[in-house]
Amino acid sequence: MKTERIRTGDDSYTLRVPELDEHYHSIHGARAESMHVFIDAGLKAVKNKPSIHLLEVGLGTGLNCLLTAAHQQPETTIRYTALEPFPLEKEILDSIAPENEPERGRFWQIHHTPADGDAQITPGFLLHRSMQKLETLALHDPVDLVYFDAFAPRVQPELWTTEVFRLLYDLMSDNSILVTYCAKGDVRRAMQQAGFQVERLPGPPYKREMLRARKNS
Repeated sequence: MKTERIRTGDDSYTLRVPELDEHYHSIHGARAESMHVFIDAGLKAVKNKPSIHLLEVGLGTGLNCLLTAAHQQPETTIRYTALEPFPLEKEILDSIAPENEPERGRFWQIHHTPADGDAQITPGFLLHRSMQKLETLALHDPVDLVYFDAFAPRVQPELWTTEVFRLLYDLMSDNSILVTYCAKGDVRRAMQQAGFQVERLPGPPYKREMLRARKNS
């Protein structure tokens, strides 16, 4: 798909897909949105675990993965499984690559990880990039944290269903959480029907709410 680079409200970049009229991140601040939804409401909510198995649905530009590596606690190891059946091409990634180190080096480590292969991003951070689709995903160990960062329900309605959230529920450990930027009522109800306890949280800039779902023991 053709993409356009967009400078967002916090001076970080995202991509727009013209044929879908969809952005990879918020135009009001790509980095701010990722920090608020996935790091502050997700990673920091499970920070007391010595080991975290994290699943991202929609690696995209790699921003969530990059920020997770940057905010990893030194005493915590992270196994990061990223699903992306449609990886971005190198020239697109070139246009949004961070300029500063060590972020730039980590950015390319993430995107140079082979399809269905592994890479050690930091000493305690192992990335596995998967080309599998969610409905065919098989994991050896349960997941402690899910970043659900698919395109919006308007664009990918098939990913925001009770059936999909039930698949995720079954992959997750007890007392694990799922976070997403989307706060639509039908998405919240689909999560609840899948078995999650769901809470609305304040959203990132210019967005009123987000959702955090918990699988209780």
